[in-house]
Amino acid sequence: MEHLEIHLPAAQLFHIGPLPITNTMVLGGIGVLAMIIILVTAAQQLKAGKSNRFTGFIQWVFEGMYGVVHEIIPDKKMARSIAPLALTIFFTVLSTYWISIIPGVGSVTLGGKELLRGLPTDLNFTFALAIITMVAVQFYAIKYHGFFGNARRYLINPLKNPIGAFEGFLELIGEFSRLIALSLRLFGNAFAGEVLLLIIGLLSGYFASLSLPFFMAFELFIGFIQAYVFFMLTLIFASLATQSHGGAHSSDHSPARAKPVEVE
Repeated sequence: MEHLEIHLPAAQLFHIGPLPITNTMVLGGIGVLAMIIILVTAAQQLKAGKSNRFTGFIQWVFEGMYGVVHEIIPDKKMARSIAPLALTIFFTVLSTYWISIIPGVGSVTLGGKELLRGLPTDLNFTFALAIITMVAVQFYAIKYHGFFGNARRYLINPLKNPIGAFEGFLELIGEFSRLIALSLRLFGNAFAGEVLLLIIGLLSGYFASLSLPFFMAFELFIGFIQAYVFFMLTLIFASLATQSHGGAHSSDHSPARAKPVEVE
């Protein structure tokens, strides 16, 4: 039986100056480039009045996702501000996840190293994406509550309000736990999916062409779910961060006053 080796860290293929280029960066770059070409082409065709089923589908998906942004974040100004980030995260995760399912990923080697590997299976990528998300959340919180108002969400005088101080401490811990959960959830699902396809292909042998399509279709579905979950959590975290808490340090234009956000 063919020997299967699974490596957790991404493999370095070459260097561009001091920058190491890994197999995840290569495939991820191809996925992001393909996404940009598809979206730009669809946008140009729509502007020119040339619409077909493909561009219509892209427009339907984009408008649907943009509508979700306004449903979760009632404040229209904030929704328009955060929509580019949330939509970029969705399409980036989706494109880099889906392209990692193509045949050859994980099985083609160069110098004993995997030539191609999915970008979401690299912890550096998922942590970077989570850090960008949480930094953006804090940016909008500061924009709504002010720097000191946002700080009072976490730092409360324990002598005057011991319960509030404890809640603020839990909220601070919650911010870090959200960052870790965002990154590990995407990484775990992507890495497990890639390993699953390799194992199924190895066990199936000559019948891999019959068995793999079913699991590849399943991974396409999982990739969409992971992209959508990351997209939704970005919006929910931003909405929660700009809600009023107790009225002592919230602004009158907080979205919580306009419409509460329900998280199921």
